[in-house]
Amino acid sequence: MKRSLFILCVLVLIALAKIGVVAPADATSPPQYVVDESSLPFDALPGHEDATRLWGVHAGAGYRIEVPAAWNGDLVMWAHGLGGRIGNPQLFLEPVEDFALRQTVLDMGYAWAASTYSKNDYNVSQAVIDTHALATRFHGLVGNPDRIFITGRSMGGHITGVSVEQYPSFYAGALPLCALLGGFESLDSGLDFNLAAQQIALGSAAWPIDSDTYLTHTALLIKANLEAVPGGWPVALNADGEAFRQLVELRTGGVRPNFDEAWFFWNSFPHFGSGIPGNFLFDAVPVLLGALPSDLWTIVDNTDVIYQTDTDPALSPYEQALNEAILRVAADPAARQNNGLPNVKIPPVTGDISVPVLTLHNLGDMVAPFLNQVIYAGEVAAHGQSELLVQRAIRGVNHCGFTQSELETAFIDLTTWVETGVRPAGDDAGDPAAVAADDFGCQFTDFAGGHLFPAPCP
Repeated sequence: MKRSLFILCVLVLIALAKIGVVAPADATSPPQYVVDESSLPFDALPGHEDATRLWGVHAGAGYRIEVPAAWNGDLVMWAHGLGGRIGNPQLFLEPVEDFALRQTVLDMGYAWAASTYSKNDYNVSQAVIDTHALATRFHGLVGNPDRIFITGRSMGGHITGVSVEQYPSFYAGALPLCALLGGFESLDSGLDFNLAAQQIALGSAAWPIDSDTYLTHTALLIKANLEAVPGGWPVALNADGEAFRQLVELRTGGVRPNFDEAWFFWNSFPHFGSGIPGNFLFDAVPVLLGALPSDLWTIVDNTDVIYQTDTDPALSPYEQALNEAILRVAADPAARQNNGLPNVKIPPVTGDISVPVLTLHNLGDMVAPFLNQVIYAGEVAAHGQSELLVQRAIRGVNHCGFTQSELETAFIDLTTWVETGVRPAGDDAGDPAAVAADDFGCQFTDFAGGHLFPAPCP
């Protein structure tokens, strides 16, 4: 690699319980999760000491609200990502401290509000309900906003995408960040990675995996069998290793800039649960699907996937043999049904939007792969609503790795779009040729902002 290596740093911001304006808690039945109310108070930002800050508990979820003194009458709902006490049925400690646009929003005169959600885990439906409930509660605590925008990162971006479909006349515009907008198909890409790795490297595949041996033994054996030389993973690969690498690129968004850097990074440094550097893509799906108290195991499916290891749509003998031999996993049909928000954890994303939506996504993100934007573009187009969607590809390999400038520009462009009706510029994620172009993702990337392994532009 020609680029120096970067070290991932995770900045944990802890909420400080100091003086603020406390709204009375609502009288509700005891929630399934207990809110740590000491984490809810928060300090004013410089220049906004006169803002009204509210916190409390509503419908079993903690919340924060901030209204600048010169309020413009509009509200921004922030949906945080997966975090806090994941899988813990006793406490929900998410302090809602990751709202990077807070300063910008207040400076522009917007109020904002954020919910802890009333349940942990990857429970999108409950978070959609809780965020909407808080926005409604804002009416009684502060006043009736003229317009309500919604934005969120990672799982919060997923929540944002579902929210504008479930409440089509409630939100004026949406800014989903690094979101699983591809719905169930995007979740399947993690299944594809692990099944194809096993089949190509070992000659057979198992699912669900044996959590006692898969991450510390099987995954290491897979890597060794795909190396051209001992220790060559993930750079020096044999023919099977190169075939697998190409399969992963095609199943995570297609041929695109920044995949080379993403392949190297995610297979060299991060880990999710095994503690083994570079094991992240082997760790993430088995850990998330197997360790959390959820029904995610029943959602993934590869019964109709045609696996390819090159860009020729005609199946080669190698691809034919792979598709005939690979294990097929069928989802529980009930797990993918749209039974209404209260009855499912992960509701489908359909692309049926009726308000402006602007998305940001890293080309090298392998947690929520760029495939999500490809699928979402197609779904929105199928509903004849492409004029309501603007997508922006950002070069860099991190998950939700956006600079402050990129976030601020996107928010300003979205709100201006809603106010003026003038659609801002974006990237064409629905055109495979455009995505594969050498300059894709160059227009909106802030290269001075310190992205992790951004592919250079021509």
